[in-house]
Amino acid sequence: MADKPGLSYKARRRWSMVVLLVGLPLYIIVASTLGGLFGGQSVLLQLVVYIVLGIAWILPFKSLFRGIGQADPDAPPEE
Repeated sequence: MADKPGLSYKARRRWSMVVLLVGLPLYIIVASTLGGLFGGQSVLLQLVVYIVLGIAWILPFKSLFRGIGQADPDAPPEE
């Protein structure tokens, strides 16, 4: 297990919870503020802005969330 690069499974699970419980609400506030800048524009432009902002938050965390819903690969097998 020590020769594997990156975070362990448990560390990735913990960090993903921090991102979802702390980071995502903060990002929603920032995104709604940025979206509010386009308040006088057309509804289609606002929709595009919110879609882009909704997708953009996950891109830096894609590797963190990969495989989190599966069983721990480093855990000993149950018999």
